[in-house]
Amino acid sequence: MAVLAPFLVLFGFILGIHKVEPTQDTLDSLDASFCHGGLEVNYPELDIDKCLIIPKDLKLREKISTVWKAPQVYFSGAQKEKMYVLVMVDPDAPSRTKQTSAYWRHWLVVNIKGNALKKGKLQGTALTEYHPPTPPQKTGFHRYQFILFEQPPHTAVSLADQERSSRGKWDFQAFITRFGLGEPVASLQFLTQNFKD
Repeated sequence: MAVLAPFLVLFGFILGIHKVEPTQDTLDSLDASFCHGGLEVNYPELDIDKCLIIPKDLKLREKISTVWKAPQVYFSGAQKEKMYVLVMVDPDAPSRTKQTSAYWRHWLVVNIKGNALKKGKLQGTALTEYHPPTPPQKTGFHRYQFILFEQPPHTAVSLADQERSSRGKWDFQAFITRFGLGEPVASLQFLTQNFKD
């Protein structure tokens, strides 16, 4: 049976039924504690439901940066009558030791219907279209954070002209305050670095 095990694993990859389960073994406690609330982000071969580092094997870092489109986002705690705001940012632009362009806004969707979010569908308005994680070479690991807020009723969330003109150096805290978003209902992050490093 031990001889068959490698063949069964290979067969599973060929059929595409294997989902990678990365671990959070090497995350420091601060990075690991960021995730809460049950948010799930699913790419074609990568289901993320906890804070983790994207493994280099199976070319996952390359795929997340150059191949895969926007992920499916699930939030089982979504209330069907509520609206939500989803933000994806890189607080480590251009590097974790030199965050001069933080926050880099990768994705911003508002007016997300709770009943759809519960099913993994983002029915809302994209104020910033999805841009995949693309950390520059030799800048180490970057955190990519997905943060979900409940959108206050009758609040039209938007970006100011200056915010629309650039994704970088976004004053994320000012945005949260301006629309009274408060504390996130859920958050999730993964770490990755340039796939050529």
